[in-house]
Amino acid sequence: MNDADRAPGFGVYVHWPFCAAKCPYCDFNSHVRHQPVDQRRFVRAFEAELAHMRARTGPRAVTSIFFGGGTPSLMEPATVGAILESINRNWSVDGEAEITLEANPSSVEAERFRGYRDAGVNRVSLGVQALNDADLRFLGRLHDVAEARRAIEIARSTFARLSFDLIYARPGQTPEAWGAELDEAIGLAADHLSLYQLTIEQGTPFFALHQAGKFAVPEPGQAAALYRLTQDVTAARGLPAYEISNHARPGAESRHNLVYWRYGEYVGVGPGAHGRFLEEGARTVTIAERLPEKWCTLVEENGHGVVDGEVLSRSQEADEFLLMGLRLAEGIDLARYEALAGKPLSQQRISVLQGEHLVAPIGNSRLRATQAGMIVLDAVVADLAR
Repeated sequence: MNDADRAPGFGVYVHWPFCAAKCPYCDFNSHVRHQPVDQRRFVRAFEAELAHMRARTGPRAVTSIFFGGGTPSLMEPATVGAILESINRNWSVDGEAEITLEANPSSVEAERFRGYRDAGVNRVSLGVQALNDADLRFLGRLHDVAEARRAIEIARSTFARLSFDLIYARPGQTPEAWGAELDEAIGLAADHLSLYQLTIEQGTPFFALHQAGKFAVPEPGQAAALYRLTQDVTAARGLPAYEISNHARPGAESRHNLVYWRYGEYVGVGPGAHGRFLEEGARTVTIAERLPEKWCTLVEENGHGVVDGEVLSRSQEADEFLLMGLRLAEGIDLARYEALAGKPLSQQRISVLQGEHLVAPIGNSRLRATQAGMIVLDAVVADLAR
């Protein structure tokens, strides 16, 4: 792969913050509303914030658009279409742009999926999370395995590209059970899988239950064994890891997420959305108001819902580049790190980590984390960034 193939691109992230139910493990900015959401009001707010972001970024060629949440499949197809039209008005959208929408199996309807496709969506990411009913109930999901399989079938027949998520390292999960579930997932004709270890995040219902001893997750050594098994099974079945938690057949990688991991530029619109883009030559961070109705009001009053942000220093940029890039199997470009940081990575630290089999060079120009290094990636990054 040459450097042109690794160009990060420019992405637009759209956050739809509403869910039918809040999963007990989730710490994302998602909200349940028991009355219908005024989607037309939110469309107007998205249109205004997109125009604000266009004024800040200037003309760009958009290579990927991602509807995340929350549960974007609760959006009407007309809502998705209006937002895509607004993005098209503000920037030049590449004819081959990847346009992804996250969906839950419980909110899948064939007619709605066709509506998303007709609006311009060409890739769906399904939040399956488990392929057995007991664990789906534990995870607080509204669908069962039969619904998940049906959703995968509908998505595959509607969109050219499909990904779905699974969570592993669940309570009591054995390597044998996870291996069988992973085989089943790959057999469902997905060309991209996102496979995440269950993490207990502070502030979630799972955190309180875990603290109270209501359930236990695998010990670090057991979780590491499940991670290694994940890498081995997916690689053997033709979906090798291209990022620490993401696996794809060659050419089916998530282009939008590669914008993040390759440290490209992107704007974020919607409640709680983040953006990172160059403004007057400096990498600028934007953070929007998290509460949906408050965000709407701010946009109506100010033309945007941005409530926080900063301009990153060179050392902050270099640290972020390192943190994101070492998640990738392709690793980082050492010359780009040096250009951002104003100094090269310490060869002494690289040598020590290489001796511990945590990092490895790729030719003379790139550095990657090994499988062992991926398991302790935060420590590897902290050591290199010192």
